Amino acid sequence: MKTVLITGCSSGFGLETARHFLERDWKVIATMRKPDHNLLPASDNLIVLSLDVDDPDSIRAAVEAAGPIDALVNNAGIGLLGVFETTAMATVREIFGTNTFGTMAMIQAVLPQFRERKAGVIVNVTSSVTLAPLPLLSAYTASKSAITAFTQSLALELRQFNIRLAVIEPGRSPTRFSENARPRMEGGIPDAYAGYAESVFAGMGTPAGTAASDVAEAVWYAVTDPASPMRIPAGADAIAMAEAR
Repeated sequence: MKTVLITGCSSGFGLETARHFLERDWKVIATMRKPDHNLLPASDNLIVLSLDVDDPDSIRAAVEAAGPIDALVNNAGIGLLGVFETTAMATVREIFGTNTFGTMAMIQAVLPQFRERKAGVIVNVTSSVTLAPLPLLSAYTASKSAITAFTQSLALELRQFNIRLAVIEPGRSPTRFSENARPRMEGGIPDAYAGYAESVFAGMGTPAGTAASDVAEAVWYAVTDPASPMRIPAGADAIAMAEAR
């Protein structure tokens, strides 16, 4: 039986991805900042662990508790929506801390076992903001785009150890991003940007094109099919953006 460790499983894409792998007879290490054992169906193949990707000690403890794994899915992330001019640099660092450096730290923690076995798959969940520029998302886009470039470069040095890497680029989900980003919308929108922001928010009222199941299926494809491409858009809107590039 193969084992996958998934970060950010408390809701949304991570929770659905954990469920998807469980249903296909994988052993799943589902990690969350605040573990909730009631989110997923009880199974002998499920282990729920505490993990904060911003905390090196938490990463070390989770990877040790997980034991040998065959795949790592870096799904944990936080959102940020707003005007860059008035975004505190502390908030920008928070975004990069989780989305970029947290992902890198998780990869560094599992690489020794992958390298020694000369096998392993690493999947990084980013966003369709890497496919086309979108307004009021500049810092968030930077944190996700950095992971895409990082993954492409890292894949070259890990190829010799038979370690595969992939990036999943989800489109817009119905509510998850706005709920996640709201705590970091400091002070709202400045007056000078109000008219522009209003038009942007009006456009966001259009139906979202990506379901959590789309992302779970894309992650499954990346993990289980050695012929899968490195960059995989997930959701109808993300696929349309990728085709338009």
